[in-house]
Amino acid sequence: MPDWKAYYQWVREWYRHPGFDFAIIPDVIDGTERDNDDLVMLWATSDLSHCGVPVWHLHEKPGRLARLCGGWRRVALGSSGEWKDPGSEAWWDRMCEVLPLITDGEGRPHTKLHGLRMLDPEVFTRLPLASADSTNAAINSGYTEVRWGAYCPKDNWQRAEVIACRIEAHNSAPRWVKRDHQKRLPLVMTGAA
Repeated sequence: MPDWKAYYQWVREWYRHPGFDFAIIPDVIDGTERDNDDLVMLWATSDLSHCGVPVWHLHEKPGRLARLCGGWRRVALGSSGEWKDPGSEAWWDRMCEVLPLITDGEGRPHTKLHGLRMLDPEVFTRLPLASADSTNAAINSGYTEVRWGAYCPKDNWQRAEVIACRIEAHNSAPRWVKRDHQKRLPLVMTGAA
């Protein structure tokens, strides 16, 4: 297991900054619930407990998600295991399974939700997230041919800014509505030819 002392110290240096909102509690992405509960407990007993956000990984039991949402002001959702690809059909099936456990009858979450790797507008516009992050701009700003066509911004930072502006043009969903995520049935043509 990594030595998290440097991360804890880094958070201590930044949490008083006016722009600081929260810090993700260290986690083991494909680890066990016990691995992650131990890291959450370690954080909860530290002087940083007030600013931490635990991660629930999609491969973990839904009961752990419900428990985290009952005890923390914000919970991060992390894609993992067979649900490692945000926006895939299997991933949406998992979301349809767990979101009713942590939302009220009108689809509003019981606690704030943070989406890890969820800044694809096809994802975050359908989820009631308070916040989200991804490496989208950092990774995709390096591509200069396929994604940009004839009007490619000259520098990486300019391309990153365009990507960020495209993301910021959308809002997260105000509530969870399962029917938005049901599988699309293929169109079947009937009648005489």
